Amino acid sequence: MSVPVKIPALGESVTEAIIAEWFKKVGDYVEEDEILAELETDKISVEVPAPVAGVIKALNYQVDDTVNPEDIIAVIEPGARSGASAETAAPAAAAEKTEAAAPAAVAPKADQTLSPAVARLVEENNLDASKIGATGPGGRILKGDVLEHLESGAAKADSGKPAGAPVQQLPTSQLEERVPMTRLRQTVARRLVEAQQTAAMLTTFNEVDMSEIMALRKQYQDSFVKKYGIKLGFMSFFIKASIEALKEFPGVNAEIDGDTIVYKNYYNIGVAVGGGRGLVVPVLKNADQYSFAQTELELSAMAKKAVDNKLTMEDMQGGTFTISNGGIYGSMLSTPILNPPQSGILGMHNIIERPVAINGKVEIRPMMYLALTYDHRLIDGREAVLFLVRLKQCLENPERILLEV
Repeated sequence: MSVPVKIPALGESVTEAIIAEWFKKVGDYVEEDEILAELETDKISVEVPAPVAGVIKALNYQVDDTVNPEDIIAVIEPGARSGASAETAAPAAAAEKTEAAAPAAVAPKADQTLSPAVARLVEENNLDASKIGATGPGGRILKGDVLEHLESGAAKADSGKPAGAPVQQLPTSQLEERVPMTRLRQTVARRLVEAQQTAAMLTTFNEVDMSEIMALRKQYQDSFVKKYGIKLGFMSFFIKASIEALKEFPGVNAEIDGDTIVYKNYYNIGVAVGGGRGLVVPVLKNADQYSFAQTELELSAMAKKAVDNKLTMEDMQGGTFTISNGGIYGSMLSTPILNPPQSGILGMHNIIERPVAINGKVEIRPMMYLALTYDHRLIDGREAVLFLVRLKQCLENPERILLEV
């Protein structure tokens, strides 16, 4: 009896995905739990394994098609590999490999095989596959990797134009590149607009003197690393300080559900990090129960999973408040966008030494601007301002975090 392969539950607030790549075709034999396809959502990539071993009888969707949870994307006929199946599968796989690799203008790495869709993009744009960052399972190059390579401008280096060649004046139309938005980018764009249209977003600002935290880190960094094997960073201080402020102003940790306010007496802090596919927001669950060392270790693990494109839906779900650190990229000031259904997001920025007035004297201090974007439907301006003031107090006097005062 044939077994359907269904799209798994995609997680909180994720209702659709895109078929990014098929790793098998009709007639191929597949082992149980072998990966059949990779899906892209607006948050992460999801692999779909085979529920049983057998021969693939049907693939119901093509690459770039949109699918929803419980959709049947493939059908497998269970059973052991037969001699006939093995004979037909092996030449087909070899032919597919030849077809995928042949179109590339420049041969890819020895351990890299391109899918037909990726190979076509590489050939059409005269790219060197070895220079494209791969984020797919097993180090494979995905279609999105090629598009990001093109968007980044790095592809210009592949043209092979000799140094000192005369500059050729071309019409503007020939200097433009028109690259279709990936379905993933389209989904992200749509949801960002939805966030702005469905919440009354407002941003309030403050600044914090980072002198005490920097002195504390300098004093204890060596012993911290020696004991825990990881550096004491800034983010753990911000997470701890945010939790103290959230306890005092619970509306910032709440959400609106229809005509109801849902107050959450737990603190799941989402931290925006750069991943293999761009910015992602893994969630530190029950962050109030973590020590500084546990927080740093968990943050490091999440960042590594993000870079390796190994985050799961479970890693991304359940956030009640988000922190975004644009400062690591050099941002001085920004207005972060809410991560629905959350009602608040904190923006950190770069630390700059600036002259400030201290007890009637001008001193040079390491200063950081803070931004809190909040849903004005739920949070009043007074509450938002006082939240940032409380956060500032905790950061400028780190002992407050430990003593909870």
